Amino acid sequence: MSADRLQAATALLRQFVADRKISGAVAAVARRGKVVYLEPVGLQSFETRAPMTERSLFRIYSMTKAVTAVAVMMLQEAGKFRLADPAARYLPEFKDVMVQDTPDGPKRRPAREITIEDLLLHTSGLSHRTSELYRRLQVRDRTVALPQFVVSITRAPLMEDPGTRFRYSEGTTVLGRLVEVWSGKPFDVFVTERILRPLGMSDTSFWVAPAAQSRLVTVYQSSQGGPLAPFEIEEVPFTQQPKLLEGAVGLVSTVPDFLRFSQMLLNKGELGGVRLLSARTAETMTENGLPAPVLQQRGGAMGWGLGNVDVVVTPNARGYLTSPGEYGWDGSAGTFFAIDPAKQTVVILMTQNVPASPDLLRQKFKAAVLQALVD
Repeated sequence: MSADRLQAATALLRQFVADRKISGAVAAVARRGKVVYLEPVGLQSFETRAPMTERSLFRIYSMTKAVTAVAVMMLQEAGKFRLADPAARYLPEFKDVMVQDTPDGPKRRPAREITIEDLLLHTSGLSHRTSELYRRLQVRDRTVALPQFVVSITRAPLMEDPGTRFRYSEGTTVLGRLVEVWSGKPFDVFVTERILRPLGMSDTSFWVAPAAQSRLVTVYQSSQGGPLAPFEIEEVPFTQQPKLLEGAVGLVSTVPDFLRFSQMLLNKGELGGVRLLSARTAETMTENGLPAPVLQQRGGAMGWGLGNVDVVVTPNARGYLTSPGEYGWDGSAGTFFAIDPAKQTVVILMTQNVPASPDLLRQKFKAAVLQALVD
């Protein structure tokens, strides 16, 4: 990596701060197992003027899914279940789930049961937390625990038969409840004991305790080109301990912490002598797992892995993931990670902004990093 060329990436971030498109950011790049770039810019908060630091805390939202997927696959390796097992074997509430093909149409039995693999690949027929149906039925409520969440989500109809299309969904939070069933431990306890602590991710958790709240970055929103204003996304904020431990969107983390997690994936399940997954399982998780018809329905260029990551399958992919075999994902409040096995690189950028990538920030930052690759 060219240190001089990486300064162009820093300059880009600083310009976004100067233009008040974001309040600040923290970014990192690792190459061949070494951190070659770690840069905080701007402020955590316009109101307090607290500067962004390497240990600034970010709501990573859907990047949580990859952590949940690792927990699930660790238990799969331990023989607790098979990917083809029906979810109803472990969560009886799924035995009575119905399909409703149109909002006003009749409900019917699904053509087959939802499997664990469906939940990982988002081919279950479940919907997203922001869908009109789930909002109306109050499926996602951070004041209730996982068992009640499962009751709520199974009362809502499926959008289509399992296995027939990719629909990004709350299936990963269902998987968090399955981790509890398989392990006999609360989801947050399992994640902390088996993933976060072994990887040295000491700043990652499901909420921000009082002692760390000064490091939590404010989320800002710009509406119709107006100035950035603080925006509270949740009714139960991340400064309060939620009852619902969300495998889909629940974690708060730092750039160095998530860099360690990402490096573990790039290393095929191992970091610093600590192995969480076998190399083969890690490889399988970061390859496209969608069957051909579902992949084509999604557009054909971008697949999805069991690790809850986008996976580039053709050279003409667009966005911040561009190289065949590259994988990663993002969060709705302005975070993303990208892992390229061929280039042996990890790229992470965290902001707290709605929209999540103002003026194509993710793509522009990733392109600037690629320009710094010299060997």
